Amino acid sequence: MSKKVQLQSPITPQRYPNAAGTLINPKRWPNGKGLALYVAMNLEHFSFDSQEGAKLSANANYPDVLNYSWRDYGNRVGGWHLAELFTALSIPPAVIANTSILDYCPELLDRWLAIPGSELIGHGHTNSQRQGELALAEEDTLIATCQERLKNYQNKKVKGWLSPWISESFHTPELLAKHQFSYTLNWAHDEMPTPFSTENGPLLSVPYPQEINDIPTIIPNGASIDTFCQMIEYQFEELLARSEHSPQVMGIALHPYIVGQPFRFYRLKQVLHKLMQRRDEFWLTTPGDIAALFE
Repeated sequence: MSKKVQLQSPITPQRYPNAAGTLINPKRWPNGKGLALYVAMNLEHFSFDSQEGAKLSANANYPDVLNYSWRDYGNRVGGWHLAELFTALSIPPAVIANTSILDYCPELLDRWLAIPGSELIGHGHTNSQRQGELALAEEDTLIATCQERLKNYQNKKVKGWLSPWISESFHTPELLAKHQFSYTLNWAHDEMPTPFSTENGPLLSVPYPQEINDIPTIIPNGASIDTFCQMIEYQFEELLARSEHSPQVMGIALHPYIVGQPFRFYRLKQVLHKLMQRRDEFWLTTPGDIAALFE
């Protein structure tokens, strides 16, 4: 007689309520807009001796000069041209920054935050470290230290957080709330902000894209810059149509060492120009301004 197997329920975070099941929501964003759109620029630093990071060649030698120097192009060259583009198009950037940028190239962060309407968002200390692998005390210290350094840099606390590599532990939401972060970009489960419950109080999840995102789309999945920009346009058109019935959030996630490469920059410049010519159709904003409407 075979033994009956008892199926176990999967471990779920129980952070947020299930979707209400309705596609109709009459609420609107400021000025009656249905679509909120933000553009995020990730400013990241990688240690020379680290194996972490997007790679052009998976078989690079150690030390990994090929991939390290390719990524460093973003901080030395690509990021500056992108900042000029955002300034010319009057795009308020969501500047998602490792605190190691303050040690390595603070002038680049200064340049991005000089763009009117910019918002600084915490992104761990370095993308050479996966936050979710840290012990509880180490992760607590990491989040606290990042908040303190960024607060000292801009004379106010930062409200938003994106973990390097979207790497979380089971304790990350509690630690973010503990250290006075009010929203997280880690969860890509909805196109509207979602309230999270934590042991240390509320935390809001603001949508952050994992496909309208140059790293996963272009590097491991091999999409061309033309395909990526077409994805941006398709995403925009569909969410704009949906926003006639219910508010929507669209994020575009970029990295200087990917779209700062000249041949990609040229194509990205075209699609951003095209979107900004239609800015009267949507609310051009930042994640922090979206989150503020839910406080």
